[in-house]
Amino acid sequence: MLNLERLRTLDALARHGSVSAAAEGLHVTTSAVSQAMAKLEREVGQQLVAKRGRGIRLTDAGRLLADHAARIISQVEIAQADVEARRGEPVGELRMGAFPTALRGLFPAALRTLRAEHPELRAQTQELDPAVSIEAVVRGDLDLAVVLDWHNKRMPVPAGLLRAPLLDDTADVAVPASHPLAGREAVTLADFAQDEWVSWPEGQFCHEWLLFTLRGEGVEPRISHRAEEHHTQLALVAAGLGVCVAPRLGRGPLPAGVRLLPVRDTVRRHLYVVWRADADRRPSIRAAVEALRAAAARQVEPLVAGGDERPQ
Repeated sequence: MLNLERLRTLDALARHGSVSAAAEGLHVTTSAVSQAMAKLEREVGQQLVAKRGRGIRLTDAGRLLADHAARIISQVEIAQADVEARRGEPVGELRMGAFPTALRGLFPAALRTLRAEHPELRAQTQELDPAVSIEAVVRGDLDLAVVLDWHNKRMPVPAGLLRAPLLDDTADVAVPASHPLAGREAVTLADFAQDEWVSWPEGQFCHEWLLFTLRGEGVEPRISHRAEEHHTQLALVAAGLGVCVAPRLGRGPLPAGVRLLPVRDTVRRHLYVVWRADADRRPSIRAAVEALRAAAARQVEPLVAGGDERPQ
């Protein structure tokens, strides 16, 4: 009899491509992954993985069983959704991801609501870049994620995911108090053509958006500093080391010496929650989406309309 948890380990190895990445995705140690694979090989009586340099690869038998494992796991998830839907109550584990300002600005209120209204639901959260969150939802490592588009650049969302809008979040430009434009009532991004910028880490969606947007304004960006957290970015601005885009959601108190300037052609982020279509019947998914939308409605600029939709 094949063990489901060990099939999950094989599936993670096939999807992630290495023992360390599979262990991270499963939230276990690398030795636990290696032990699970050794036991699975004994169960099937065949070698499933082989060494390749410093890493590993799946053998032909490993790839064949991994394909079956992916289908089995998908069917198990559908069965779990059906059973949960029949019971009609959000129960069990719910794994969620979000980028930092969404996690700080929306999740405390949403998680408090879920704990109060659904005590048998065990909610877990992770702080992740939006692109990483979407990949984790597709793989099944997360049940849902809060992600974003910018007003002029959409986040690619794979087929098979559903989404529901949460809110529009306006962003300002943060500048040092000593900046020549600090007294302006409004600015354009082109006004900062000669400034150094504080951005997000290279490769992240928001960093790519900033480069795309500034170049669209005829500005070749001078990125001097990169930081994932907005509080760190604002601290660098306060020190006079550059300017940055500062979204309003989850922003909190400003450091001394920072001025916020509205952008004349408003810069906005569109926040939404995504989950797998095959899990749509799970009451826990629906409860989490409703809690997140209620938390978003308490923010300054909630979306007025919009139902669940498939990405275009």
